[in-house]
Amino acid sequence: MSSKTFRVILILACLVVLPICKNKCYAQDANSLKVITYNIWNGFDWGKDIDRKAKFVNWINTKKPDVLALQELCGYTQEQLQKDAKKWGHDYAEILKTSGYSVGITSNKPIGVKEKILKAMHHGALHCKIGEIDFFVIHFSPFSHQKRREEAKIILNKLLNLSKNQDKYMVLGDFNALSPFDAHLYKNRKELIESKKAAEEQHGHVKNLLLGELEYGVIGMFLGHPLIDVTQKFASSWGDKVSCPTQIFEEKKGEGRPKKSTRIDYILVSPFLAEKCITSEVLNKEETYYLSDHYPVFAEFKL
Repeated sequence: MSSKTFRVILILACLVVLPICKNKCYAQDANSLKVITYNIWNGFDWGKDIDRKAKFVNWINTKKPDVLALQELCGYTQEQLQKDAKKWGHDYAEILKTSGYSVGITSNKPIGVKEKILKAMHHGALHCKIGEIDFFVIHFSPFSHQKRREEAKIILNKLLNLSKNQDKYMVLGDFNALSPFDAHLYKNRKELIESKKAAEEQHGHVKNLLLGELEYGVIGMFLGHPLIDVTQKFASSWGDKVSCPTQIFEEKKGEGRPKKSTRIDYILVSPFLAEKCITSEVLNKEETYYLSDHYPVFAEFKL
C-alpha cells in the first residue's frame, strides 16, 4: 500500500469516527443536570442596582446551569424574568407572583407549573416540573422558627402525596433555617446567638431561637422525609458551607467569613437523585462576594 493510499484511508476513517465521538460526547452532556439556587437580595435593589445585576448575569453565564431557582425577585414580572433568563441562555421562566418577595425558576427546557403555593406561606413556594423532575422553589420566613415549621409541613404534605408515584424531586432555596449537620460548627459561635437574642429583644415579631438556643428542627423535618442534603455529602469545613451573609456588608472586604455566618440555603433532593449527584457546593468564593447577601448553592447530577 502506498503512503498516499494510506493517508486517504486514514482521512476517510476519521470522517467516520469523529461524528460518532461527537454524538457520544453530546449524549454524555445531555445526561448532566446542573442546578443553582440563588437569593438575589431584593431583586438587585428592586431593579435599580444595574451594575450588580450585570455582574450577576455575567457570572451565571460562566456557570451555565440547566436550572436556576431564584429568591427575592422583587419588582419582577413574568415578562422581566423571561427577558433576563434569555441573557443566560434559558428560554423558559416562571415566577410565583409579582408583588413582594417572590420566587421563580428558569430553565433551558420547558417548565410546567404544577402549583403556586401561597396560602399560609410567608413568601410562598413554586412547584414546577422540568423533564422528569419536580422542583419546589421555596423561601421560608426569616422571622419565626414556628412559622417555618408550618411552611415545612405544607411542603412535606405535598411531597408525601407526590412521592407515592414519583422518585425524582427536590426542594431548594432559602430555608432561613439551620441544619443539624452543622450544629457542631455553631457550638462556639457566641456572636451568632447573641445577635439573634438582640434581634428578638428589639423586635417582638422575631422568634428565631428555641429556648434561647439555635433551632434545627425545620431542616430536620425535611431530612426525615427523607430528603438528602447533597451539599453535606461534599462539604465538611465551615468555610465550605457558609451561604449567608456574603462579604457585601463587611467593612474590611475579603478578610474571612463574617462572624455571624450561617448556612441557610440548600438543595435537598430525593434519595434517587442523591445517588445521581456527582458534586454540590456553596459557591462562596471571591467571585460571588458582592453579587448578593447570599451565596448560591450548586449541584450537578448524572441522570
